[in-house]
Amino acid sequence: MPDKNVVSWNTMVDMYSKCGHVMVARLVFDMMTERDVVSWNAMITGFAHHSQNREAFAVFKQMRQDGMSPTESSYASVICSCARLSSLPQGRQIHAQTAKDGYEFRVYVGSALIDMYAKCGDVDEARRFFDTMPTKNVVSWNEMIHGYAQNGCGKRAVELFERMLRTDEKPNSVTFIAVLAACSHAGMVDKGIKILDTMEKDHGIQPLADHYTCVIDSLGRAGRLVEAEALVDKMPCIDDPVLWEVLLSACAVHGNATLAKRAAEKLFLLDPLSSAPYVLLSNIYASLGRWDDASAVRTLLNGRGVAKDRGYSWIDNKNGVRAFMVDDDLGMVNAEEQASVYGAT
Repeated sequence: MPDKNVVSWNTMVDMYSKCGHVMVARLVFDMMTERDVVSWNAMITGFAHHSQNREAFAVFKQMRQDGMSPTESSYASVICSCARLSSLPQGRQIHAQTAKDGYEFRVYVGSALIDMYAKCGDVDEARRFFDTMPTKNVVSWNEMIHGYAQNGCGKRAVELFERMLRTDEKPNSVTFIAVLAACSHAGMVDKGIKILDTMEKDHGIQPLADHYTCVIDSLGRAGRLVEAEALVDKMPCIDDPVLWEVLLSACAVHGNATLAKRAAEKLFLLDPLSSAPYVLLSNIYASLGRWDDASAVRTLLNGRGVAKDRGYSWIDNKNGVRAFMVDDDLGMVNAEEQASVYGAT
């Protein structure tokens, strides 16, 4: 390959990363005889964006060893990788480095740190850091509210959301997804409905399928399926398969075959190659002793040529993690015989 200037090389690294060819980007990066901070950031961000988080952390470490000073972008990307790895020791190490280099309270670095601590389960540390940030934007608030939601702290998420409403920072669509998810997980059904009702009326934000799905999930968990169906009927976004999957799962928990049939038939149209709604509807009928209906659904599944996903189990032993497949006709098949061994030595 002919020699090119650093800007051109950086462009190639960035282009290959954004096109999903991150290993090609790494080959180009390794061929560079000269690199600047943009080169390193492009490679770290490329790995982080494609969830190759250990590789992102390794490049960041190499960057520092080569005497290149990280930037706000470098830190934000590698902190995100630490969050996805749930690596609290590495996250704390990077946090200390951001403080030393003066990036700790940059908004995007700070928001990434909040997310990292929350994903690692240390929600109290996330909140302590959030409270010390001199400047916050909507991303900072969203990360903290979402951190509470994913750690089962629904009441604290709602309290922080309501505190946010008393500031100059305005919530966005992502804020409402976070707080509605928190309400669902915490069983705060009526609070979630109230928040959903305020979105367009008080904040001018049109609810999307994700917002409705959170509330339907909340109603489904509480067994309030009549209200869940009524909400579905007045929604503008009725062609979202996740919404119907959530409703069907709630029907399975509470044994509502009538609504389950409606949800399953909708999923047959929206996701015709998925076997999940057939299997779940059949299981609901079977749990209610409606064996003819259960058999009819299985016949429909086979008649439409939809392949049922096979189940797997994993056994961890001294030779690694071995997978075993459940087959409808053969029973338990050793996946090693089908060249499906994972991590064996």
